[in-house]
Amino acid sequence: MVPPPPPGFADWDAFDRSLPPEHQGSAFACVDPTGAGPRLFFQRVPEGKTVKNRVHLDVRVGTGMVGAERLAALDAESARLVGLGATQVRRMTADQVNESCIVLQDVEGNEFCLD
Repeated sequence: MVPPPPPGFADWDAFDRSLPPEHQGSAFACVDPTGAGPRLFFQRVPEGKTVKNRVHLDVRVGTGMVGAERLAALDAESARLVGLGATQVRRMTADQVNESCIVLQDVEGNEFCLD
């Protein structure tokens, strides 16, 4: 099931064309239509493998949450994962475009986001 495009766009192609050329066609997400399963987000990056992972996973924790409630859920899951061996890399707070997320690394150094 494909979610509706952002407000103001007739379809996802129109949204993609509104992006700067270097970002057009650079991202795609597979979403469980029930909202219960994981979301897989695919994003092209300009760097080679030495700079970024070939696969970057976003682990959905704060779905439907905003503000302090979302940060509390992200922080709690981050603490749990750090206890299992992950390392917190950075905490990105919300701005006008993006919600908060926390970037972590697994025990092998692969980055993933709590989103």
